[in-house]
Amino acid sequence: MQAQPAQAEPARTQAQPQGPAGPDPEGLSRFVERFASELVEAGVPRMPARVFAALMASEHGHLTAAELGEQLQVSPAAVSGAIRYLSQVQLISREREPGSRRERYRLHDDQWYLSFSRRNEVLLRWENTLRTGVVALGPGSAAGQRLEETLDFFEFLRREMAAMLDRWIEHRDKRHRGQRHGERPHGDGDGDGDAG
Repeated sequence: MQAQPAQAEPARTQAQPQGPAGPDPEGLSRFVERFASELVEAGVPRMPARVFAALMASEHGHLTAAELGEQLQVSPAAVSGAIRYLSQVQLISREREPGSRRERYRLHDDQWYLSFSRRNEVLLRWENTLRTGVVALGPGSAAGQRLEETLDFFEFLRREMAAMLDRWIEHRDKRHRGQRHGERPHGDGDGDGDAG
């Protein structure tokens, strides 16, 4: 019976690599490059992916251009281009450092929620365009039926995504309430501990 707790303890320690001395620089660098590679595979350009990953891994969710350049070992021009891209897709915002002319770049508090909400707006535009295609081709044609099924899929996806985003807000708020009350957060957030 004593072997089970001994096996559980190392897993908990590995899940929290940041100790009293702060983050491990090598581990941080590996994470940034790995997460950036995942973003690149999903279609994000390489340098914006690296900058975004570095911001995600920063303690306060913001860094200056100089800090980003130093951490990623890249030129100011590379950082500037990445910042421009990330600002255009609304993943980060710029703000002035208090008492300084320097700008720092901050992640949005709800960046993933906002990102998926914008995808719903894109799906709605696609639906409207597909409807015009169905009318133009005729719903009885093979092409019209193909477009209609695609339209049906996007309508379904948008409705489900909206409902899922609503559930996320509930889950997040419940989790934050639990943390304020000193409760340990649950993985799925579906426990009965906080009904109100």
